[in-house]
Amino acid sequence: MSDLNLSFIIPAFNEEKLLPQTLKCIRQSASVLTDKGLEWEIVLCDNNSTDQTSVIARENGARVVFEPKNQIARARNAGASIAKGQWFVFIDADSIPSPALFKDLADTIASGRVAGGGCVLEMEGDIRWFYRFWLGMWNRMSQMMSWAAGSFVYTRADGFRAVGGFPEDCYAGEEIGFSRQLKRWARRSDLEFRILDKHPLLTSPRKIYLYSKWELIKTFLISFFCYPFVRGRRSAWFMWYDGRR
Repeated sequence: MSDLNLSFIIPAFNEEKLLPQTLKCIRQSASVLTDKGLEWEIVLCDNNSTDQTSVIARENGARVVFEPKNQIARARNAGASIAKGQWFVFIDADSIPSPALFKDLADTIASGRVAGGGCVLEMEGDIRWFYRFWLGMWNRMSQMMSWAAGSFVYTRADGFRAVGGFPEDCYAGEEIGFSRQLKRWARRSDLEFRILDKHPLLTSPRKIYLYSKWELIKTFLISFFCYPFVRGRRSAWFMWYDGRR
């Protein structure tokens, strides 16, 4: 086991627009971890990008690994394969973590009672009530079902390896599968799976503006009613893989 405490792992596919802000916020917010004596690193998985994603990551001090197949689960697992921390924290490249969230994370880790978990989300900017309502519904479901949102998943490294990482037989929803597996491991280890709810992760609303209402509704319906039948079909999850940024 490494002496390094946390590895922040970012899966990234053509994220040159928003990645600089995410890297900056991780570094600024991680100062509360440093104050607590915790060491940390940033690992980025370049998931076959065609822009300056890797260059930006290296310029900002991140370690970079390349995954040629466009699949979020593979990207996260590839990042974890070179991570040195005792804890892995998976953060999406369009997210803005606050110092308060990282302090809550550090306190949770220090308790010694938790195997992993996620956090509630909040979209930045002034968005329509419908989207805030939908996000609120997800947050409640996340807490009730103990499902981590993919934009923020934290886990003990040994627990991550014990369950085999994120399932690679799907192109979306891998965070739900991982949550279920880690919860089972946590119960066997007399530990908890905890959703942090005091300080939401601020995430980008870009999909709202990049996709039409019909495309958003289509993805919603597929997710809730057709997921078992299309989980392994990349074309069904175009909002994650068509490269619109």
